[in-house]
Amino acid sequence: MQTVEIVVPNPSGIHARPATLFVQTAARFSSKVTIENLDRGGRAVNAKSLLMVLSAGVSRGHRIRIAAEGQDEAEAISALETAVASGLGESLEGPPAG
Repeated sequence: MQTVEIVVPNPSGIHARPATLFVQTAARFSSKVTIENLDRGGRAVNAKSLLMVLSAGVSRGHRIRIAAEGQDEAEAISALETAVASGLGESLEGPPAG
């Protein structure tokens, strides 16, 4: 199993549009992939389920842990880390969430 911790840079966190991109990215891999919001203390949830990713309640500045286990776990972690760091399809400019 491989994991990575990353701070979410999106001004609005991982809401519907970025969550959709996150789930689509996770779904490209055969590995089991989970996401956990470390700031809320919730449990790890299935990163291939839009409802579960949204239920993690990830806001700007929250630390998340992405874990992958399986044949392509390294590729999954790399792709998801890159996607989150780049804003999941959204501009990283904007007012901080408050």
